[in-house]
Amino acid sequence: MGEATILPLELDRVSFVVGGAPLISDVSCTLAAGPRTVILGPNGAGKSLLLRLCHGFLQPTSGRVLWHGANGVDPLRFQAMVFQRPVMLRRSAAANILYALKLRGIPRPERERITADVLGRTGLARLADKPARVLSVGEQQRLALARAWALKPQVLFLDEPTASLDPAATFAVEGIVNAIRAGGTCIVMTTHDLAQARRMADEVMFLHHGRLLEKTPAASFFAAPASEPARAFLKGELSW
Repeated sequence: MGEATILPLELDRVSFVVGGAPLISDVSCTLAAGPRTVILGPNGAGKSLLLRLCHGFLQPTSGRVLWHGANGVDPLRFQAMVFQRPVMLRRSAAANILYALKLRGIPRPERERITADVLGRTGLARLADKPARVLSVGEQQRLALARAWALKPQVLFLDEPTASLDPAATFAVEGIVNAIRAGGTCIVMTTHDLAQARRMADEVMFLHHGRLLEKTPAASFFAAPASEPARAFLKGELSW
């Protein structure tokens, strides 16, 4: 990727409390380049909240979020996040990407080259001049991924990126995510879809009531989870 990596990311006893209620409790783990990490857990487990703490949108009530490779640079410049419902600017699909590159300080000729490249890679070239907000939900999600990809993030956080999509759109998004990962980007994502987790995860983090109960290779987790809540979850006995 050219520059030194900001990874590994360490969560050191991270907690997040709202109104006296702990939503994330004493989470410690390390994320490194390589494996695709999928965060699983029932509804209310804290999956999306943990992503926001990792990304820096929220600051922990206690504990530390440490980018050990940052060495004084702002880690936000080297990561991106895509949400379940992407935020589109009131401009064309191409202009959504061009604007993000402009904010990053990329020269105009390079912005146009990168934009054309990522629109082509995500199958959106024919929609470049169409207003982003009139695209289908699946097209908007692909555009959000294209916009993130254009910035060449070292880490990409994905918060249930296919939750609102049909199977064909889901397949397209998964293909884009895997292509981004093949370029060297670390992928950390949440999903409510166990079949998707089996397809996409190299390792699984399992959250329950804001606590990290397991962080283990995906094959081990799906074959024989170590915690009773995880076993109940895979049997469908814990609600999403």
